[in-house]
Amino acid sequence: QAQLVESGGGLVQAGGSLRLSCAVSGRTFSTYAMGWFRQAPGKEERDFVSAISWSGTSTYYADSVKGRFTISRDNAKNTVYLQMNSLKPEDTAVYYCAGTPFLRHPLRAIDFGSWGQGTQVTVSS
Repeated sequence: QAQLVESGGGLVQAGGSLRLSCAVSGRTFSTYAMGWFRQAPGKEERDFVSAISWSGTSTYYADSVKGRFTISRDNAKNTVYLQMNSLKPEDTAVYYCAGTPFLRHPLRAIDFGSWGQGTQVTVSS
């Protein structure tokens, strides 16, 4: 069973940037697609933010973050990243990374089987 550990969250002013990292243990990382989801305060569900194929050649973004967030991965380091720029207060959430052997569209949290513990991102206005 892979273990995922997110880091890089914090408090930032609107317009600022953060870079989230997700370190993954396990030999299957390079064959898994990876995704980022977020759970906003008071919401029960985790919303899709971004995903990347196992090779890194295909990336996907929620409309709300397109042009502001960039997902990437380094298979040699077993790590996936989420660069978040031009942050807005509505980006405030706990951010989770997750893995799946196959990407299914639409991209939903239920289709990702391995999850990290999450990292808090708070954007002040």
